Amino acid sequence: MDITELILTQHHEQRRTFALLDELADHPAGLAAVWERLTVLLEVHAKAEELFFYPRLLKVGTGGGDAESAESETEDAIKDHNEIRDAIAEAAKHEVGSESWWTAVRDCDEANSDHMAEEEREDLVDFRQHADLQTRHEIAVEFIVYENQHASRGITPEDEDPETYVAEHS
Repeated sequence: MDITELILTQHHEQRRTFALLDELADHPAGLAAVWERLTVLLEVHAKAEELFFYPRLLKVGTGGGDAESAESETEDAIKDHNEIRDAIAEAAKHEVGSESWWTAVRDCDEANSDHMAEEEREDLVDFRQHADLQTRHEIAVEFIVYENQHASRGITPEDEDPETYVAEHS
């Protein structure tokens, strides 16, 4: 098991689940069920990255792809996570399937898509290049255990200050 492969696999699932929402546009109960599961996936995934992946990236990374540094990669990722959480919170204020709900869901999808693209292009490349296979395996185990412990009930999402996060984990 490799954390970079695990994150890529979960990104595929997130993309697929956002696509399912489009297919269920005329099925409010289906939309609500899929959205509820997706929000748990997104929130728990982001928190697991913050607990296990990014602290290690800050220790070994140097900046992958077009990123300046591991610190800039991480700050950007935390900011992205906050945008995703904020869009989820906005969607929760509206009736599932309403125009305002869809606006918030589209904002969430856009923030998540941007985040995944950057993470795949920068952060995961950086980690593959600088973390040994044993470390990648150990983080994957911690990550998947955490996610499965919180898969059914989710977590209480909390925004992180990107600069404070980096300072605390560097």
